[in-house]
Amino acid sequence: MPLELVAVAPRQPVLREYSDCEPGQGEVLIRSRLSAEKHGTMLLLYRGESPFGEKTFDSEHGLFLPAEGPKLTVFDPPMHLGNMTVGIVEAVGPGVETFSVGDRVYGYLPIRETHTVAAAAVKPAPEQLSDEMLVCLDPAVVALVGVRESNLRIGDTVAIFGMGAIGLMTVQLAKLSGAAKVIAVEPIPLRADLAARYGADLVLDPAAEPDVGLSIRRATDMHGVDVAIETSGSYRALHQAIRATRYGGAIVPVAWYHGGAADLNLGEEWHFNRHTLVSGARLESIPYRDHPRWDPARVERTILDLFEKGKLTVGGMLQPRVGIAEAAEAYKFIDEHPERCVKLAVEY
Repeated sequence: MPLELVAVAPRQPVLREYSDCEPGQGEVLIRSRLSAEKHGTMLLLYRGESPFGEKTFDSEHGLFLPAEGPKLTVFDPPMHLGNMTVGIVEAVGPGVETFSVGDRVYGYLPIRETHTVAAAAVKPAPEQLSDEMLVCLDPAVVALVGVRESNLRIGDTVAIFGMGAIGLMTVQLAKLSGAAKVIAVEPIPLRADLAARYGADLVLDPAAEPDVGLSIRRATDMHGVDVAIETSGSYRALHQAIRATRYGGAIVPVAWYHGGAADLNLGEEWHFNRHTLVSGARLESIPYRDHPRWDPARVERTILDLFEKGKLTVGGMLQPRVGIAEAAEAYKFIDEHPERCVKLAVEY
């Protein structure tokens, strides 16, 4: 029987067998080739640390409100793990005209050997793009929204905090956008090395330089950067991003924060330097500020085009990379040993 990776409780991943079914009306059956996880968002849910544990988001009013009924630490278990998958169509159901058996497709699908889903849930994989590029589409689109909403312009200086997959994509997109200097902030050597490889002009270790905001100021003749993009989800990093940004500059947090903000002091530089704080670059929060010209479909097309033209790389990003049989242990590993990981990939 096929295998899938789920969390049966917070921080309890298991690999279990399941039964799939033949595709019905408008559905396709896909056999997975490569999957990847989204560490920031999914690990918060996996650990039971998201605000959804005690609240629900009221989309009509744009508010988090107390949850009714029993409190949850994660979404209803078992929670499927994984973010994006590339696979091959094995069967098509009645009424499907967009795909044929043998087509390579990609979509937001969990770590699972097969998927019977609506044909509209997946898209045809461009022939020129590798499986590795396609499973890294998610961090790339988030990074692009962040860079665009920062209003980064040619000649600007930029600091990017956190060199996970989104941060590494942001480094590349900032360079493509004309940044004169890109400063990456990352304490994990594996990720810091990738940042330099991806084009960062300077990489700072906040463990070695605890006042990294001051270090960034010194690296920019004490002016500070024009734009700071915070991707790590650390309130301390967000505070240092504010310290690093020059008078009138922009700070764009793209991470999903959680817990108390004891390390964030808005009574200091934030109060004096007239910064613009651009709330999150969440892909799903639509319409965008530059609607109707830009929407999620255009963001995705742009990233696919940059991949196809060789202007973005994912080389070295998929670490660790394991087979499906090792997926549960690998998931524990990325949670417990982030210093040895960038983005989990599972192959079948």
